[in-house]
Amino acid sequence: MSGGDAFLLGLFREELSNHSAVLTEGLLTLERGDGSPQAIEPLMRAAHSIKGAARVVDLDAIVSMAHVMEDILVAAGGGDLKMDAVGTDLLLGALDWMVGAAQTDDDALFAWMTAHADEAAQWVDRLGQYFRDNKASKAPSVESSPLPAPQVNVAVLSPGPLDPPEPEHSAPVQEPNDPPIRIAAETLSQILAFSADLLLESRRLEHLCRGLQPLKRLQRSLKTQLPAQSRDASLLEQGLHEQWQVMEQHDASLQHLSSRMNFLADRLHNLALQGRMRPFSEGIQGFPRLVRDLARQLEKSVELDIEGSQTLIDRDILTRLDAPINHLLRNALDHGFESAEERKASGKAPTGQLRLSARHRSGRLLIAISDDGRGIDAEMLRRKIVQKGLVTEAMAEALSDAELFDFLFLPGLTTRDTVSEISGRGVGLDVVQSMVHASGGAINVTSKPGLGTRFELLLPVTRSVMRTLRVTIAGQAFALPLSRIDRAERLDAQCVECLEGLYYFAAAEGNVALVSARRLLGLSEEDRDGHEGVLPLVLFSSEGRQYAMEVEQLVGETDLVVRPLDRRLGKVPHINAVALDAEGYPVLILDVEDLIRTADRLSGQAQRPKRRTSLATQRKIPRILVVDDSLTVREVERKLLENGGYEVAVAVDGVDGWNQLIEQSFDLVVTDVDMPRMNGIELVTRIRAEPRLEELPVIIVSYKDREEDRQRGMQAGADSYLTKSSFHDAGLIDAVRDLIGAGRPS
Repeated sequence: MSGGDAFLLGLFREELSNHSAVLTEGLLTLERGDGSPQAIEPLMRAAHSIKGAARVVDLDAIVSMAHVMEDILVAAGGGDLKMDAVGTDLLLGALDWMVGAAQTDDDALFAWMTAHADEAAQWVDRLGQYFRDNKASKAPSVESSPLPAPQVNVAVLSPGPLDPPEPEHSAPVQEPNDPPIRIAAETLSQILAFSADLLLESRRLEHLCRGLQPLKRLQRSLKTQLPAQSRDASLLEQGLHEQWQVMEQHDASLQHLSSRMNFLADRLHNLALQGRMRPFSEGIQGFPRLVRDLARQLEKSVELDIEGSQTLIDRDILTRLDAPINHLLRNALDHGFESAEERKASGKAPTGQLRLSARHRSGRLLIAISDDGRGIDAEMLRRKIVQKGLVTEAMAEALSDAELFDFLFLPGLTTRDTVSEISGRGVGLDVVQSMVHASGGAINVTSKPGLGTRFELLLPVTRSVMRTLRVTIAGQAFALPLSRIDRAERLDAQCVECLEGLYYFAAAEGNVALVSARRLLGLSEEDRDGHEGVLPLVLFSSEGRQYAMEVEQLVGETDLVVRPLDRRLGKVPHINAVALDAEGYPVLILDVEDLIRTADRLSGQAQRPKRRTSLATQRKIPRILVVDDSLTVREVERKLLENGGYEVAVAVDGVDGWNQLIEQSFDLVVTDVDMPRMNGIELVTRIRAEPRLEELPVIIVSYKDREEDRQRGMQAGADSYLTKSSFHDAGLIDAVRDLIGAGRPS
């Protein structure tokens, strides 16, 4: 091949990727003690296949390296060589070099290989030396002669003399029945979109068929009521009879067509959706190698156990998992696990157990990374957050473990006193949280001293099709994701009680607050006194708070093809996405997180009614919205501002803040930057783009204190930028007074 054929090089890269995964996994298995011929044979085939593929695209350096690797594996499979950690390191290192080299762009690949020929020659020499030093003494056969150390430029080395005959196998290797093909992600997305439209149209056809039934019943009724003795009636009856026959024929055809279209559409849609789903194993191929290499570097003994490797995940979600899992595994190895001596002293096995698992739970994907190490030092973490000025000592003592562990995700926070190549800089977990939130998920952490730590990532399985509960609110069609609701039920209104303006009812899990869906969505309330009859309810909960939302009708469960809202609409309060039902009408999919935040506010107002004051007095009290995803930070800022004479409302993230800004009036906004769903920069940008809010003063309070971070916030439109690690009572209050004046005198 001259100059490099782009198509062939693409095939080579794909083949190299597949075979390198087999080699990596197999070499780690060999190192753990399984040196049977059955375990080594796939590795021999993989090295041989890499050699053959590299020869096709004229990558002679890779041909030579794969050739020596194959000789080592053939010797190991025949019992003439015992693989050890040194040999595993060499083979993995050579494999890394080949994979890295192949990633070079097509136009520059051959020039790069020539420029790095000395590196390739060194790898061939080191592999050959290991082969000669460790191979059992044995007279060389005609088929396999000792490999001389290469003395020529490997980039242009002719592989012919080094190419041994094909190794003999007990049985021919069968080709896979389902060979993979390459398809562009955009093409697959279009197939999925078209199949969804076909599914929709087929359901509309089915609805049309059902619409013919009343007409058939009407004709049948007319036919039976006609006077039998009347000549005119006889003619009319004959005409109706002929129409009836035609309609019967067309109706049967329509029914058959509708049934067939439904079957084909369902099948096409499911196949297209399956095309987007990939097994978890495809996204974690490099992690066993990562754990092995890092454990050796740290001189720790750790075993990685992977569960749920065949769990299917949307390819978009799978590609986003690499960095978060990488960070969490590295943290577990460096922070979590003790040395073998420490483990023995505490009564543990010298080898630590690290587990990575994936499974579906309640319609969502659960990724868990757990270890049996030392656990998180909660007291050390308390001291760290006090030292950094994030909370006072009294506040730190009052924090629960769950609240305390939330601080682990702040940028710049670390429990390590020293910095290494692996950790100690305070970066990593904040990146993990940002990536999980960007994927529409959540992250939880639990830990017990001396027993270990567990991180759980809750993510959507796919973003294409959603199982939902259809409801009717104010005569309009809505849906809620089944994965985000607890249950739906119908309740006798006589069970509803009222206390201080808050409706509730008793359930098995305790008292449940009752809220109106119309009120949550800001729709006009029905004219009625209290609750009566049977109430259709949807129950959902978050962080220990549960609400029952009263709707007009529970329609039932259904699968909806989700379509995101047009970006030009911005964030619509309480709405997450849109779908079309079988008749082609839009169905709005509700954002349960938004509903919970609004229910929190409405319930709080009902439980703590404010003292009535005149309108003139109310206007004298400046109103501030504090937006921050940290409960601790929100409470600190709220108390500071209330003590300064300001009325304060709080929002748990950018979306919640934006919803409140649309629904209510404020004199100033204080916002964090790093938040789920919508960050502070996006919030400020939207405020400045909204005519009603463009003059609203905004203060950013962030842990990020770099100049570029400050500039980014100011360019978005903030009026002031403060850092959480340095601002004090006077600093925040002074900034607020400069923008909106003093608060109400105490």
